[in-house]
Amino acid sequence: MQGATPAMTDARHIPTPADLVDSPYAAMRLLVTLALMTIGNCGMYAVAVMLPAVQAEFGVARADASLPYTLMMVGFGVGGVLMGKLADRFGVMVPLLIGAASLGLGFLAAGMSSGIVTLALAHGVLIGLFGSSATFAPLVADTSLWFARRRGIAVAVCASGNYLAGTIWPPVIQHFVEAIGWRQTYFWMAALTFASMTALAFFMRRRPPLVGASGAGAGGRADLTSDRPFGMTPGQAQALLCVAAIACCVAMAMPQVHIVAYCGDLGYGAARGAQMLSLMLGFGIASRLISGAICDRIGGIRTLLLGSVLQGVALLLYLPFDSLWSLYLVSALFGLFQGGIVPAYAIIVREYFEPKEAGARVGTVLMCSLLGMALGGWMSGKVFDLTGSYQAAFVNGVAWNLVNVAIAVFLMSRVRRLAAHPPVPRTA
Repeated sequence: MQGATPAMTDARHIPTPADLVDSPYAAMRLLVTLALMTIGNCGMYAVAVMLPAVQAEFGVARADASLPYTLMMVGFGVGGVLMGKLADRFGVMVPLLIGAASLGLGFLAAGMSSGIVTLALAHGVLIGLFGSSATFAPLVADTSLWFARRRGIAVAVCASGNYLAGTIWPPVIQHFVEAIGWRQTYFWMAALTFASMTALAFFMRRRPPLVGASGAGAGGRADLTSDRPFGMTPGQAQALLCVAAIACCVAMAMPQVHIVAYCGDLGYGAARGAQMLSLMLGFGIASRLISGAICDRIGGIRTLLLGSVLQGVALLLYLPFDSLWSLYLVSALFGLFQGGIVPAYAIIVREYFEPKEAGARVGTVLMCSLLGMALGGWMSGKVFDLTGSYQAAFVNGVAWNLVNVAIAVFLMSRVRRLAAHPPVPRTA
């Protein structure tokens, strides 16, 4: 058109916030998010690998040696809500910078600790509450706001960083523990996490686009949001999801936290246990990606039920099989079966609750999942101390897993009942 000026022509191509959803920029941001979560989640795997060396140096019981992991997971969960609120107000870059500084200081303090109490406090406050928490729930919530058509797989890719950390870090940490000792290993981790996370945080400066209250949900399906999710009040539905998250993760923590010590007790050595943990979490990456694709097709509730049932099967397999190669196989199956459970909670929240509440509710449910990991890590150690065997600890994990299965079945039955008999809208 002759009357059009260059400024008018260029204005037509200025991207709006909605244009950034599912865009190449969103994909690039997802890759940075994956790297941040891989680095920032190293703390939980470091303490699991170092558990035998710490127990030997401080001369404490297995449950006491598990205390740093327990406090770190509690801090990790509570900090996720705090960091999520900071991200809502200032953008995700701010909590990421706080997390980078806190992880650096936390690993330094852990390496300098004089006893199990100071080591536990370093993990609980600096590494968990203010450090790693910035690289889990806030990043999951942030990712859900940058994708619509493939929200399930995007959240799965993001959450895979947690397991990618578990694949990379345990054998690396075990190598350096044997080569230079656990204290020097902590010092090197302090420098690495602070430098890399600080640099990557600046790529996350842009705030997420505002996602409308309705529209395409996971896999392009309409969101199932309601002021009464599952036919219950939001508080009741949230509480059930929180109980389910705690139960499934108490069960999940048993192999993840204690597989290294379990292999040591069986005479296979800590290095074999670290390899099994790495294998378990490596298959967990595949599980999360597969579950994300499944979630886009069948929804969060069915994906949660499928993962929970399979996790229970894998836990049962630990009871009769304790030879070296069977443990490798069962650990791989455990990782493959349970990796998609935690991301499913984020999708369920995004499907059934109001989008404007997604950040706070995702953070709360993920906090409960981390509290379950913390409780499960400590409880398994306590059961071992009381019985002298991990067999009872595996049985305890199966029992908690059944609670999660029951809640998933109940919620799915509510969804089917509401679909068959939708509530009549109230008139004025």
